[in-house]
Amino acid sequence: MSMALSSSLRALALISPALPSARPSGFAAPASRARGRPRRGAGVVSQAAALPSDAQWLERLPEKKKPLYTHSLPCIEAWLRSLGFTQSREDPAVWVAEKPLWHARLSLDVTDLHIRYLKSGPGSLEKDVERRFSYALSREDIENAILGGP
Repeated sequence: MSMALSSSLRALALISPALPSARPSGFAAPASRARGRPRRGAGVVSQAAALPSDAQWLERLPEKKKPLYTHSLPCIEAWLRSLGFTQSREDPAVWVAEKPLWHARLSLDVTDLHIRYLKSGPGSLEKDVERRFSYALSREDIENAILGGP
C-alpha cells in the first residue's frame, strides 16, 4: 500500500508544477524549468533561512509544568540541545549527551522517552542503567530526572 501511495505522490509532484494554480499569474517558470530540467537543490537555502532557530523554538516551549506530549517536536529538539544533547546522524530519534559524571543515550520512542546511562562513560556504573519516562510527565520532571543522572 505504501508503494502505491508513494508512487501516487511522485506522480502528483510531477504534475503539480504544470498546474496553472501552482504559480501566481505574472511569475514565469525558472529558466532551468523552462528547459525541462528541475534545478537541483532549488530553494534549499531560502528554506533553511526561513526556519526558526533554537532560541525561537525555546521561546515557544509550553510552560515547564505541562506534559511533554503538549510540546511540538521542534521544541523538544531545541530543549534537548539546550540540555547538552546532540542528535545522532544515524537515527534522528536518538540523542547523546556526555556530561562530566555520566554519558547517556536518549531516544524519543513512540510511547515514551527512553534514556540509557552508559557504563562506558565516566563514573562507576557496573552496568548500563535504563529509565523510561511517559510523555504525560511534565518537562520539568523529565528534565530533573534526566539531569539527575543514574
